Amino acid sequence: MSKPSSVKTPIIIVNFKTYAESTGKNAMKLAEMAEKASLETGVCICVAPQFVDIAVIASRFSIPVFSQHIDPIGYGSFTGHVLPESVKEAGAVGTLINHSERRLKLADIDAAVTRAREVGLISVVCTNNTPVSASAAALKPDMIAVEPPELIGTGIPVSKAKPEVVTSTVEAVKRISPEVIVLCGAGITNGDDVAAAIRLGTEGILVASGVVRAKDPYKVMVDFAEAALRAKR
Repeated sequence: MSKPSSVKTPIIIVNFKTYAESTGKNAMKLAEMAEKASLETGVCICVAPQFVDIAVIASRFSIPVFSQHIDPIGYGSFTGHVLPESVKEAGAVGTLINHSERRLKLADIDAAVTRAREVGLISVVCTNNTPVSASAAALKPDMIAVEPPELIGTGIPVSKAKPEVVTSTVEAVKRISPEVIVLCGAGITNGDDVAAAIRLGTEGILVASGVVRAKDPYKVMVDFAEAALRAKR
């Protein structure tokens, strides 16, 4: 799909998860900081808030908003499910799919990517290793974010602890679907981690606690963005 003009690389996607620091009014504050950091640095910083916060954040701020998940369903009798059309109408431009905390079967990932494409949402499929990344690449999502689950939230970045996972994933994905953008996640806490990920061949990061639970999220996002720009030069 053609990407919205506001979405470009290098890209930083901040997953709000369901932390207290990113719920309700705190979600608004984080989104405001993300917008300020993006405008200051010129780097695309996106946020993935909880579903109930998508509409208000999308209406108040200029940054791209992603959903944390969609279900591979259409209109109908699906109580409690997340309808892709609703996410789109709320103002989201994209969605995460298959996050390690919201795993899907391969057939459901395929269906979710298809539904995202049908409604015009950018699909970011999360994976845990190179073989899974290769399988996901065959489904032709817009982006793949590789995140070994054992490193998520540890402060130990995959780009340093397991650089071979990043380089082999980039190689495998580009071999299968050259147009798919590869992101890196898990354990990213400072600009050096971001720069390392970019140098290994990724085009951005997916981050959560490293921003959301930081003492100064705005400062961290600026640090991440400036590091990404330096590494791209």
